[in-house]
Amino acid sequence: MHIIEAIVLGLVQGLTEFLPISSSAHIRVVGEFLPSAADPGATFTAISQIGTELAVLVYFWAKIVTIIKRWALSLVGKVPRNDPDARMGWLVIVASIPIGILGFTLQDYIRDVFRNLWLVAVVLIVFGIILGVADRWGARRREMSDVTYPHGISIGVAQALALVPGVSRSGATTTAARALGYQRTTAAEFSFLMAIPAVFGSGLYELKHGLEEGDVGPYGWSGTIIATIVAFLVGWVVVAYLMRYLKTGTFMPFVIYRILLGATIMILLAMEVLTPFGTA
Repeated sequence: MHIIEAIVLGLVQGLTEFLPISSSAHIRVVGEFLPSAADPGATFTAISQIGTELAVLVYFWAKIVTIIKRWALSLVGKVPRNDPDARMGWLVIVASIPIGILGFTLQDYIRDVFRNLWLVAVVLIVFGIILGVADRWGARRREMSDVTYPHGISIGVAQALALVPGVSRSGATTTAARALGYQRTTAAEFSFLMAIPAVFGSGLYELKHGLEEGDVGPYGWSGTIIATIVAFLVGWVVVAYLMRYLKTGTFMPFVIYRILLGATIMILLAMEVLTPFGTA
């Protein structure tokens, strides 16, 4: 039964990681309604996200290899530091600093306080509305070549907010990018690229924590590994779909979904079907 639950959570992770609806919030809530009725935990969530981030590596492989190569060559003067790909390498590094610092210093909150379902419900709604406003009224002219270091830092700060389940890493970063005037596909692509160090860093840190503590959550090592593999396979399909969708579509369907999900969680909490830190 635990393996089946792990597969379900892997599907949820793969389906929601790249959409601006918060995969960690979905993992947190769905876990409460599975037979085990347990919070999968921060360790399970972070490790399973490695699977979806591997999907990003596969989808953007050629671009990522070019960025790393040009960035490395810029360090030894063989490529100008203002080369677009070399500059993108630096932008990803700079944008990853905020979440790296806060993710390390706020571990106790990440494992406990931030997983309060009342908080999850509120940020789903609030940040959903902010995403809708930014997407509706944000300018649409800037492209990847227009990303500046101040913009990279700003989007990086937004990414750090995703330490709270419900905010959504992709949602926060695309919201910030849209507010700064970037096209939807540009906002999504930069969001995916800048997430690579953060997600792998978080996942490997939690993997180390799990090995040291001998505990990765209610599904054990086998369930966690299976969920990660499922998340990779599903995430690969989803990221390809989303990049195509954003060429013509808007973020409004996701905004509506976030508000409805947040409201539903609040109703279930008020009815005591759920409690802030577990099933009633």
